[in-house]
Amino acid sequence: MSTWLLPENIADVLPSEARKIEELRRRLLDRFRAYGYEMVMPPLLEYLESLLVGSGRDLNLRTFKLVDQLSGRTLGLRADMTPQVARIDAHLLNRQGVTRLCYAGNVLHTLPRGLHATREQIQIGAEIYGHAGLEADLEIQQLMLDALRLAGLTQVRLDLSHAGVLAAIFEADPAAAALGDALYEALAGKDVPRLAELTANLAPVTRDALRALPTLYGDASVIDEARKRLPALPGIARALDDLAFLVGKIEGAELAVDLADLGGYAYHSGVMFSAYVDGVPNAVARGGRYDKVGEAYGRARAATGFSLDLREVARISPVEARSSAILAPWKHDEALRAAVAALRDAGEVVIQALPGHDHDMDEFACDRTLVERDGVWVVEARA
Repeated sequence: MSTWLLPENIADVLPSEARKIEELRRRLLDRFRAYGYEMVMPPLLEYLESLLVGSGRDLNLRTFKLVDQLSGRTLGLRADMTPQVARIDAHLLNRQGVTRLCYAGNVLHTLPRGLHATREQIQIGAEIYGHAGLEADLEIQQLMLDALRLAGLTQVRLDLSHAGVLAAIFEADPAAAALGDALYEALAGKDVPRLAELTANLAPVTRDALRALPTLYGDASVIDEARKRLPALPGIARALDDLAFLVGKIEGAELAVDLADLGGYAYHSGVMFSAYVDGVPNAVARGGRYDKVGEAYGRARAATGFSLDLREVARISPVEARSSAILAPWKHDEALRAAVAALRDAGEVVIQALPGHDHDMDEFACDRTLVERDGVWVVEARA
């Protein structure tokens, strides 16, 4: 095997792509800060049980595992940063009021999410802790839409769902709850034949409710339809009320309700949402409420947030990373060095052409040049 080959679905990020990713990373993190979100940097690996707190089977299967030679315990390479940020909020910061945190870093998946998807994503996201009201859900959804707009993705469809619907059905029927993981996977994959098979022996009211969920998709009228077709359980009523509130408040996206959109990791406890754009089959961003994750760290906290893969967003984003530059000659001259330093301090890209390499400018468009006029170094348009 050639030593330069990489594992399947693992790839280098080359300069043009890296420049675009970094441009988007800076834009998004600056916007998060403008909303009051503080940056945190969790470690790439942790003890496995900490990484998988409350996450369900899906995240476990996606997590690379290895043995720590110092402790002998099993470590995991993170596949999702959200549980790590929840640990920081609950166990390290230990604040009593509202806390807003954001992050950006690499995550690794044992398997790709799609045929050409990478197993090494660059996850960026934001989380808000300490407020159980829908105001926090609305803020995080608007922040996500704002982030996608900054990435040039303006025609966004936002699908809303609610974990409380399925939770209420399971609470009312222990037989359905016993099939929880299988039912969750069938609904998330919209596998109607599998769903029919799993529900065949359940009570009719439960069977009909579960089989109805994949069909409850569309505009805001789906909420009224769901009230008619689903059992009159308090948990379902609260979930549908939450969705109705948000549908009336969210701006900047085409809205849809999809009560079977349960993709992502199984730690969500309330409103869930996914953002889609034309031409991309999978969601470009996902999020939702996960109030119970903090319990494992000793302190339950209301929580909601979202994340996206910067590499995927950069691939489809029309944003062009700045590549213009100033070409400067290479010579031993104090005035030239001072002029170059001043331009760089002002944020300009200045490339000094090394002797014999005046035209080696593959990644930058040198549209200006630094020239000496009457003993003064000035920037001029390049012919």
